[in-house]
Order: sequence, then structure tokens, then C-alpha cells
Amino acid sequence: MVSIAFWLVEELLDLYMWAVIIAAILSTLVSFGVLDTRNHIVRTICDFFYRVTEPALRPIRRRMPDLGGIDLSPLILLLLIIALRTALQHIELALF
Repeated sequence: MVSIAFWLVEELLDLYMWAVIIAAILSTLVSFGVLDTRNHIVRTICDFFYRVTEPALRPIRRRMPDLGGIDLSPLILLLLIIALRTALQHIELALF
């Protein structure tokens, strides 16, 4: 039963990692004018990914220095998620 819980947490972290990647790509495409946020569907999709990822990205952005418009917070969040997944795998191996 514990193995299923570790699997579920790992899959949720994997999904969140993909959400961060998609949000970063969407943000870049919007800022370069490739995607038009006046389109209702595009605005809805961008808003969904913003709302999902912003609570985790906001504390990272507050602690980072100003890099002149370059946002590295998604990269840092991805590294943290990978570190958490690795730690969970080690904990699971230690339990069994």
C-alpha cells in the first residue's frame, strides 16, 4: 500500500513538472506575440497554467535577484521537483 502512495506522489510531481514546463513555454510565446491573449481559448489555457504554477513560483521569484527580465524561477522549481522525486525514490528504497 505504501508503494502505491509513493507512485501516486511521484506521478503528481511529474504532472506538475510538465505544468511548469508548459506554463513557461506559454509565457514565452505570449511575451513574443506568437499567442494572442485576446483569444478566449488561449487566455483560458494561459490563465489555468498561471494559476496552477504561480503559487510555487512566487516565493522563488521573491528570493531571486533581478536578472534584467530573465525569469529563471521555472528552472529552479524544476530542479527542486527533480530533487524531491529523487529523495522520495531513496526513501522508498530504504523502506523496502
